[in-house]
Amino acid sequence: MRVNLNVVAGPQTGRTFSFEQHDTFMIGRSEAAQFCLPHDRYFSRHHCILEIAPPQAFIRDLQSTNGTFVNGMRVETAYLKSGDRIQGGETIIEVEVSTGLEEYESSANIDGSNTQPSIVAVTCLNCSIPAKVEADEPRSKMSYICDECRDKLKANPQPIPNFQMIRVIGQGGMGSVMLGRAESDGRAVAIKTLLPEVAVSEQSLKRFMREIEVSASLVHPNIVAYVEHGTHNGLVYLVTDFIAGMDAARFAKHRGGKLDYREMVAVVSQTLAALDFAHNQGFVHRDIKEQNILVTGDGANLQAKLTDFGLSKSFKQTGMSGVTMVGDVAGTIAYMPPEQVRDFKDVKPPSDIYAMGMTAYSLLTGAHALDIAPKAGIAETVKAIFEKPIIPIRSRIPNVPVHVAAVIETALSKHPESRWRTAGAMREALLNAAASGG
Repeated sequence: MRVNLNVVAGPQTGRTFSFEQHDTFMIGRSEAAQFCLPHDRYFSRHHCILEIAPPQAFIRDLQSTNGTFVNGMRVETAYLKSGDRIQGGETIIEVEVSTGLEEYESSANIDGSNTQPSIVAVTCLNCSIPAKVEADEPRSKMSYICDECRDKLKANPQPIPNFQMIRVIGQGGMGSVMLGRAESDGRAVAIKTLLPEVAVSEQSLKRFMREIEVSASLVHPNIVAYVEHGTHNGLVYLVTDFIAGMDAARFAKHRGGKLDYREMVAVVSQTLAALDFAHNQGFVHRDIKEQNILVTGDGANLQAKLTDFGLSKSFKQTGMSGVTMVGDVAGTIAYMPPEQVRDFKDVKPPSDIYAMGMTAYSLLTGAHALDIAPKAGIAETVKAIFEKPIIPIRSRIPNVPVHVAAVIETALSKHPESRWRTAGAMREALLNAAASGG
């Protein structure tokens, strides 16, 4: 499946931007925008952003001065369908949704008239209620869970073969997490059941399973150990070691909302060790935050372990998430650097280093590094990521050593080349700064 954005009017008429997997696309006068319109004063620097998960597309105005228009109507947010027109100033962009098979059909001398997505009948895997969804072609086999069942399954996940379910210990955008026990040896495990937000093809599910298997090859003392994965009744599950502690967000909450800089260094340095190992193996986490760092012990016995390696990326890029910027909840992107917001699919290790800086800042201060409201929406958050400087750590916590603060703030540069070169370099600098106490 493919979404094309065709420029049909304005100075750049004739340009086409094509998307075959989950991605973002920013329009504005800023050089950071994928579609940069530097001479059109109608556009704000960061005017609007599209999130595309073929065949879905969603647009959000970024509090622009002159507004974003879809089919002549000013919008703050809108789902887009094939034929819709996005306008700003003289520029008009037409949305086109296709199967993405046009080149193949042309080269094979097949009649290319059937390039629009097909509507296929599906039934919910849980309750068997019928529905219709878009697919590449009429014979596509799709896995589908209706909205009502998705909510029920998050609260009450299905049992997984060979594991005893004990209780639900967490819920998130991808599904739920249960404490379980392996029937084979009695070991405690964490079982994640992953619920597609949209109908997904068998091919996408297989690709997602392959990506989980690749990520499972990461073995490190500060990465939660993989046990197994599979599908059951059409749903994907992932089993890992159970860590009998708490995530770093709760750990900080138990300390009054923020950590002493020495405890922060202990948590962050161990997480950076995991990141350095993974980056050297060619992996990027993409979703570093306190909730994905699990903490056990205390003082000299404190141990931190990073979890969900690459899971967010695989969930999105294999099409299981649909579009994620629909709800006005900015927490999912608040720790992302500018380059990750601008381009979801092309994320490199410097993005993890930025997110690690955000996490360290939050653990240390109990606040966000950017000057945004506690319940800021996505538009406000995105603009802050691109346009607002961070608030210096020592203006919030004056007794933090200067060099410790500097290590974290270096990681938070808006320019990837100005951050720490590697997670290992950031770890070494942080430990040296903490040891010097200055």
